[in-house]
Amino acid sequence: MVRPRQPRPLRLWALHQQRLCLALGLAPKTIGDAVVAGLPARQRADARDVLAARRALVRLTAPTTLPLSSFRTGPAEPADRLLAHYREAERRFRVPWHVLAAVNFVETAFGKVRSRSTAGAQGPMQFLPATWRAYGLGGDVHDPRDAILGAANYLHANGAPGDDRGALFHYNPSSLYVDAVSRYARRMERDPLAFYAFYAWPVRGR
Repeated sequence: MVRPRQPRPLRLWALHQQRLCLALGLAPKTIGDAVVAGLPARQRADARDVLAARRALVRLTAPTTLPLSSFRTGPAEPADRLLAHYREAERRFRVPWHVLAAVNFVETAFGKVRSRSTAGAQGPMQFLPATWRAYGLGGDVHDPRDAILGAANYLHANGAPGDDRGALFHYNPSSLYVDAVSRYARRMERDPLAFYAFYAWPVRGR
């Protein structure tokens, strides 16, 4: 995958990719598996991970039927700046950058979703107030850099990088959540440019 330089073609390509993933994630498993099996061999592992992540998130939380206007949304911080935050957090806490990026993607579409969760979690990495007080390093839960560093601090305290899956289970005690984040992270680890593709996905049910 090559990172397109023109913003509009990237957005259009990402929208097409996202729509296909969303449709296959809701389709019978046999259909999605058949589509993946028909891809060139070098693309199958990537497609399998993205599709499996989507299916896990559908099982975890059904796609909303509420209109987009019901949610607070806004632009994400520029992709290269977010990547710099992930890298900084990785250097400081040794939590892999792609794991942090996958958490940020699943939680709030890289900060594009601004609403609090039904449980009261907030900010681009979705911290509950008590957890933020313990691991937020005195920062602002709504600031992308502070939130990413806080998430790295929390994941490191709970086993990352030696046990990323265990640390993610502390972040959200659901095997479906852990599987989805791990598969998106693995996709970005194999090809760091996949981060830019996910970043370009518009806010929709993931």
